[in-house]
Amino acid sequence: MVTKEKNTPMSLRRGGAAVPAVPPRLRRLRRLRHSRRLIAWTFLAPAVIYLVVFFAYPMYRNLDLSLRNYTVEAFVQGNAAFTGWANYSAVIHNPTFVPALYHTLIFTVVSIAFQFTIGFGLAVFFAKNFRLSRVLRALFLVPWLLPLIVSASTWSWMLNTNFGVVNSALGWFGINPVDWLTAPVWALVSVIIANIWIGIPFNLVLLYSGLQSIPQDIYEAAMLDGAGGTQRFWRVTVPLLKPVIGITLLLGFIYTLRVFDIIWIMTKGGPDNTSTTFSTWSYQLSFGNLVPQFGPGAAVANLLIVLTLIFAFIYLAVRRRLDTA
Repeated sequence: MVTKEKNTPMSLRRGGAAVPAVPPRLRRLRRLRHSRRLIAWTFLAPAVIYLVVFFAYPMYRNLDLSLRNYTVEAFVQGNAAFTGWANYSAVIHNPTFVPALYHTLIFTVVSIAFQFTIGFGLAVFFAKNFRLSRVLRALFLVPWLLPLIVSASTWSWMLNTNFGVVNSALGWFGINPVDWLTAPVWALVSVIIANIWIGIPFNLVLLYSGLQSIPQDIYEAAMLDGAGGTQRFWRVTVPLLKPVIGITLLLGFIYTLRVFDIIWIMTKGGPDNTSTTFSTWSYQLSFGNLVPQFGPGAAVANLLIVLTLIFAFIYLAVRRRLDTA
């Protein structure tokens, strides 16, 4: 006669060995944790897929391009020869490298300096919430809302030597026409002016939002202590706005370093590469010639990424030092 194994509330029989039974409450907790983990990964999946498809894979392909001798034939046959750092060496020793690096830094630093200064001044101005301030803020956002191709084309027309409105206005004061887009001296200045105009609303929006988050009680306490307008600005506004200022400058540097549309539409990096930056040079090497140089073009793009990372690390180091000070 076969007898059934007896089970105790705390154990189960498996192969003759006693195994502790899992309480129902613990099983429910495990299922709940598993379901929560599954839900979390379900929500994260679109972002992970997006990062892999549109960031990780393109960066891998760009790195692969820069390390191989890719030609049109090699793209079709898929047999590009591995060249290592030869493309980087060719780019660094190219006569265009130093001017492009210089123009990239000048374009970025000057644009950010004026964009941030003007944007900060306008943010402080509009923080007073006077009559028609909302209407004026909305008008200042127009350059930011327009497509870059429209803004760059408009500036190209305005700075045209023969029929541009800028030279027409200068003629009223007896000033001779300026070759804004075709003179080596003025080409880089022209694209910087256009980029400053386009980037001011971005700084205005971020800094104005930061100013709105500062409690008015702090300003009232500073006024009771006898602090004037200048002292309140430097000892209350600026210190409390440091996080917003930092992220505004960092994003501004990243966006400005990779500006391509404005420069290419207005000057195409000319004349004689006097307004060429890393972004326009990379495009010109890859797609602007009858014989594409995909490897050197990808190498220039990777150098631009490295330059962007350097600025990001500098920002993080300065931010950490300020936080610990």
